[in-house]
Amino acid sequence: MNTWDVAKKWKEMCEQGKNLECINELYAENIVSKEMPGMPGEQISGKQNVWNKSKEWLENVEDFHSSSISEPLVAGNFFTAKMGFDCTFKDRGRQQMEEVCVYEVKDGKIASEQYFYSME
Repeated sequence: MNTWDVAKKWKEMCEQGKNLECINELYAENIVSKEMPGMPGEQISGKQNVWNKSKEWLENVEDFHSSSISEPLVAGNFFTAKMGFDCTFKDRGRQQMEEVCVYEVKDGKIASEQYFYSME
């Protein structure tokens, strides 16, 4: 798959709530994931570790009130999208958030991901 194919499949799977399946199918074994500086799991690597981080995040969600994903924007082997959500977490209550996600694709797999968001 080229970068555009990966980006379309990523968006489709995320919109269907298949976040963990997306990691299994589209992520490289040596994926590097970066959160904002100072956040838990600021930088981790390896598909299983990224899967575990995502599963932990999803299990902490009590209720999804809404979510959105913009159309991906592709440039070379990178794509980006804006994600937004309004959900209630078990440990911190209701939270609304927007983030910009940047992904790098190598050999048809997502090789890196980085998230940018305000930490208010």
